[in-house]
Amino acid sequence: MQIEVAVQFSDLIGWSVRYLMTLRVTDVLDILIMTFVGYKLLTFVQATRIANLVKGVVIFIVILGFVTLLNLNGISFILSTIMDIGILALIILFQPELRRILEEVGSRKLNVLGIFAHNETTPTMEQTVSQTVQACRDMSKSRTGALIVFEREMRLDDMARSGTILDASVTQELLKNIFFVKAPMHDGAAIIRGGRLLSAGCMLPLSRNVNISRDLGMRHRAGIGMSENSDAVVVIVSEETGSISVAIGGMLKRHLVPETLENILRNELLPQDEIEKDKRKLNIPEWIRVRKDGVSEDE
Repeated sequence: MQIEVAVQFSDLIGWSVRYLMTLRVTDVLDILIMTFVGYKLLTFVQATRIANLVKGVVIFIVILGFVTLLNLNGISFILSTIMDIGILALIILFQPELRRILEEVGSRKLNVLGIFAHNETTPTMEQTVSQTVQACRDMSKSRTGALIVFEREMRLDDMARSGTILDASVTQELLKNIFFVKAPMHDGAAIIRGGRLLSAGCMLPLSRNVNISRDLGMRHRAGIGMSENSDAVVVIVSEETGSISVAIGGMLKRHLVPETLENILRNELLPQDEIEKDKRKLNIPEWIRVRKDGVSEDE
């Protein structure tokens, strides 16, 4: 038995070597291009709201294949018809996302390999974090309500378009002017992308979590809702108490001092090696899930 296995394994190796020797340079180039395009498509899907839909489509295709395999002709015909109509419906439904892809492809700013984009934005993001912390410190003292969203991998174009596009450098003076109580954009959220202030006065989705504490107002519910529907880091300053909070992944940490806020933002937004991350995590209190009790344990 062991001899047969050894023979089969050697045959497999020999077949693999012969197949690799038949490959041409164009074949290798073809494989690399398809791999790159597939990777970019997967990255785009994860960064938009169509990720869950793609999962549903994959499940639908699996069910269709299973039904076809069992020769369930009636159900197979219905599912095939739905798929034919569904493809056109998806194109219409996600026309903004498809248009954005074409716009990025034609943009001169598109970094195809995505190698240098992260390094270029790191100094800008460090300055942005510092300016944001200083602004939140001052707004906390003056009890000025604020809602600041730091975009990460998932694009927030729909939210940004609901406000006023600024594309400006982030400074504490600019943030305090935006959220000044008599300013026209103070009730909305400010969205930061790549260390720059993309938009202000934006509308965010409210959280549907029924377990959120009743003492949290609309600004906190919007911040939690944004963190539930994306991978964004949301900073909230309470207008009633001046308390600083951060929402990430549907979790909320309240009553933060500026130093803790800065540690959280740096830990979440700036690239660090694993050792530095572990050290910072030791200095940051444990996150408490809002969906459990709506508040943190230290209140």
